[in-house]
Amino acid sequence: MIQQAAPLAYDSKIEGNIIFTKLDSAINWMRKNSLWPMPMGLACCAIELMATGASRFDISRFGAEVMRFSPRQSDVMIVAGTVTYKMAYAVKRIYDQMAEPKWVIAMGACASSGGMYRSYAVLQGIDRLIPVDVYISGCPPRPEALLEGLLRLQRKIEGESSLFDQKKQLLEAVS
Repeated sequence: MIQQAAPLAYDSKIEGNIIFTKLDSAINWMRKNSLWPMPMGLACCAIELMATGASRFDISRFGAEVMRFSPRQSDVMIVAGTVTYKMAYAVKRIYDQMAEPKWVIAMGACASSGGMYRSYAVLQGIDRLIPVDVYISGCPPRPEALLEGLLRLQRKIEGESSLFDQKKQLLEAVS
């Protein structure tokens, strides 16, 4: 005999139902569906980043349509292009100004590993300076690749322990 699974959350026939979930799951659901990107367009990958926000690819379908050019209002930095040593300090300073939680996407070969520029002036990967959560390959990567990277970041956020990781001092003070 096959058992039917009972609905866990919502029944449209009865009003006033209660949704049971974990606090971490609810917080992560809100975070992953309302990412505010900080576009750090440094070279040719920035053109593809702009195309992703246009109507053909429509990044807003994934909750990331609000491009913020202020680090204090954004939670994901998209480093798109070649990071020179001259710009590295600015990238680091902007990353440090972002509020927690914050994530980084390295878009393109240059942001990920320096690309074809093996010179004294180019940082060989932004991960030498700031922690990177998602790498997107390509030179330059297509807008579809950036959308795939955004979905990967959303899956990563979904599995984080948001309350305990970010409120350690508060929880230690209580216990």
